[in-house]
Amino acid sequence: MRFWGRKRTASGPKGLWAGFVDIHAHLLPGVDDGVPDWQRCLALLDACEAKGWKAVCLTPHVMEDMPNATARLQRLFDELQVRYQGRLSLHLAAEYMLDLLFEERLEKKDFLPLAKNRVLVETSCYQSSLFFDRLLEKTLSAGYFPVLAHPERYAYLTEAEYARLKEKRVGFQLNLPSLVGFYGREIQKRSKWLLRQGMYTYAGTDTHSFAAWERLVEAKDLERHAECLLPLIENNKQLFENE
Repeated sequence: MRFWGRKRTASGPKGLWAGFVDIHAHLLPGVDDGVPDWQRCLALLDACEAKGWKAVCLTPHVMEDMPNATARLQRLFDELQVRYQGRLSLHLAAEYMLDLLFEERLEKKDFLPLAKNRVLVETSCYQSSLFFDRLLEKTLSAGYFPVLAHPERYAYLTEAEYARLKEKRVGFQLNLPSLVGFYGREIQKRSKWLLRQGMYTYAGTDTHSFAAWERLVEAKDLERHAECLLPLIENNKQLFENE
């Protein structure tokens, strides 16, 4: 699919995607490893709209290696709302690495929650972080509910640790690409297990590029999991009701 001219080629509303609300997408241009420019950002939003989506929450990375200032992200989002002329409802949040920068922002209340006091957070995919439990507890103590992005990608977490996090009221956000093997077979298996166990609260695309988005929305395997996915998709919608 080309970007030039923002051509609308996606099919109409169908299945899981009809009325979909994406709570995890790296579409704010030029701020992280997501889309690099306005042209690709707007092309993706047009494609989401053509697919029948209802809303997209833009969640740029914020971490010590990408210390995106809240004010800068807000300015870019304000510009996006001027540039984008479609029907999607757009929201701004961020995906926060559980590191010292997040702790600093949390203490200053200088951060962008998803909605209804939910904060999208992540941790290292490769090894357990010294800050993980402490910052989750600190987030809860501050009156916010952490939503852990793509927990299936943290291979070092055990079944008991997943259960412990759920008991602490940490929400889990499934990366839909995990279910269809985008990150490898082991992560796919783990995501299916977590889904069967009813561990997930929300589902997102974690879109970083047009090619990845197109591959996901055309994946037929997702429909096999529709019964388990529909409650998560409904939770996504309820999260942004009246926002």
